[in-house]
Amino acid sequence: MKLHGILFIFALALPVVADEGMWLFNQFPGNQVKQKYSAEVTPAFLEHLRLSSVRIGGGSGSFVSPNGLIFTNHHVASDCISKLGSGRYDYMKDGFSATGQSQELQCPDMEANVLVALEDVTKQVKEAAKDETVPAEALQKRRAAIARLEKECIDKTADNCAVVKFYSGERYDLYQYRRYTDLRLVFAPEFGIAFFGGDPDNFTYPRYDLDIAFLRAYENGQPAATPQYLAWSAAGVKDAELVFVAGNPASTSRLATGSQLAFYRDAQLPLQLARLQTRIALLSGYGARNEDNRRAGQRSLFSFSNSFKSLEGKLSGLKDQRLMERKAAFEKKLRKAVESDPKLGDSAAKVWDDVALAYKAWTPMEKPFELLERPAAQGSSLFRIARQIVRLSEERAKANDQRLTEFRDSARKTLELALYSPAPIDDGLEIVLLAQYFEELKALGEKEAPVKAILQGRMPRQAAEAYVRGSKLKDVAERKRLAADPDALTKSGDAMIQLAQLVDAPARKLRKRYEDSIESLEASSVERIAQYRFKVLGATDYPDATFTPRVSFGVVKGYSGKTQKAVPFATTFGGLYQRAGKDDPYILPARWVEAKASLDPVVPLNFVSTCDITGGNSGSPTVNTRREIVGIVFDGNIESLPITYQYSEEQARSVHVASQGIVEALRKIYRADRLLKEMGQ
Repeated sequence: MKLHGILFIFALALPVVADEGMWLFNQFPGNQVKQKYSAEVTPAFLEHLRLSSVRIGGGSGSFVSPNGLIFTNHHVASDCISKLGSGRYDYMKDGFSATGQSQELQCPDMEANVLVALEDVTKQVKEAAKDETVPAEALQKRRAAIARLEKECIDKTADNCAVVKFYSGERYDLYQYRRYTDLRLVFAPEFGIAFFGGDPDNFTYPRYDLDIAFLRAYENGQPAATPQYLAWSAAGVKDAELVFVAGNPASTSRLATGSQLAFYRDAQLPLQLARLQTRIALLSGYGARNEDNRRAGQRSLFSFSNSFKSLEGKLSGLKDQRLMERKAAFEKKLRKAVESDPKLGDSAAKVWDDVALAYKAWTPMEKPFELLERPAAQGSSLFRIARQIVRLSEERAKANDQRLTEFRDSARKTLELALYSPAPIDDGLEIVLLAQYFEELKALGEKEAPVKAILQGRMPRQAAEAYVRGSKLKDVAERKRLAADPDALTKSGDAMIQLAQLVDAPARKLRKRYEDSIESLEASSVERIAQYRFKVLGATDYPDATFTPRVSFGVVKGYSGKTQKAVPFATTFGGLYQRAGKDDPYILPARWVEAKASLDPVVPLNFVSTCDITGGNSGSPTVNTRREIVGIVFDGNIESLPITYQYSEEQARSVHVASQGIVEALRKIYRADRLLKEMGQ
């Protein structure tokens, strides 16, 4: 495809690039960094950073010793921390510190993955479906090709393999991961300091949080050998310093069209926010009844609250007329260039209209799709387990390349780790969340969901109690029995299994419709738009985030807030004690109060940088030009949330815990000498 017109028009129209980009490790703009910062980023630097970084839980982390020690956020590890607790021990509230390896506690269902190899497989995937193929058919053929490539990789290496789509299908890479499934908790501070300031301070700055945790990867019952790890900086972070962040940004929509952004703004995000808001209120009330309820619901409440504030910030960004106008202006230039190109013309430019029409047609289906398929009974562990068992039974009977993505051979180990987790499940929490789900289904109506069959004349609360009490799925052995035997599943009579079966048919129908109307766009119109953009920008353009390893760069730098008041690059221990109070969420843990006099008040605790991040980067190591850890990402400020759609470094900042502050706390408050020694401190 020759795009002479596009190249000519955009020769003078390319945007100025700042510290922007969640870059692929094999597509890092080294020349740009060298020109701007006089710093050499070598292939060896990038390889070491990649092999030392891990994807863990819903976030990121890094190896910081040759013996499998993993450094991540408290909130990334909180699923493990909360599940290890009991009525006797509340590790979320009180923290945890292993005095030796024999005291390190095994996480029930957490895994870490390291990207050890990557290969461009675009040709193999795209040749499976030529340009003239009907979009829905092309999508299916490409999925089959992807499944075959993944299985071949797994059979050859025994590693975790996944084909990753970039630029809406313009490029495909095969990623090979080393997987660690035996992770053990080594250290976690108290929730009160890990999430100091609570929800009011979440996604804000200045911050004063020790949002860190240490885990250890084991293999064959012994600490894993991890020769590629990141050393700790002796000097720590400095103002105006060039830093790099390696992590797994979850999702961005910077390549989305204006019509896609309008769909997110007007349909998807308001629906998701409404569902989260209801659950936050429910769990707040549930936790207020007693201490057991509070502990059982804390992890879910934190997750829902964090997601709500994040989505709220993104919606605010999409309501900003300036953002939408900039997107429209860029899109107009690109479309005009396509129309002006003699090889393309008006017919090629109509792909934007195709996308707009598809999303307009899909909009009425978004609510039933979310309620029945993604994520369906939001927050319910029992429903998730039941659905996985029901679908596993059906999908296993199909050829690997014909299965739903999450049931292919490439996803089997991850699926089983979650499905057979021994983590406790709280009946009361399940009932509260399921009752709310049934209220949503009632509002959706019988036309879209089998409401009568689900409720059977009962009120939502009564039905929820019956489904929870009538299930044995809290028993891992029972899950394994049903998952292994289709006949046993058919005859089980388990109430949660029956609920999952009732919802499954209409959910699958909606999923198929979504694939045929929206996902198939990525094998046709959206991919074509990406081709135009890719031809223009090439290697100077990075793909949207896909929860796969990326590296970004930036400088440690303060900014001016909304009132134009200067916000310094770092906060200190002294500032923490000034911020502390007598009411939650500003009450310091007792040991922090006791240790105040021993701490250096000017040591940095948190800092900000211009590094380009998003959700999924939590736990990402922040390193200097010597590949030494100077911090760890744990948040972004409120101004950073709209950069999901368009980057800006004017006020948007990533927020990090400073390496100096971590050492200060571990040494003087927690007396974690064993841990510090392993970190080389």
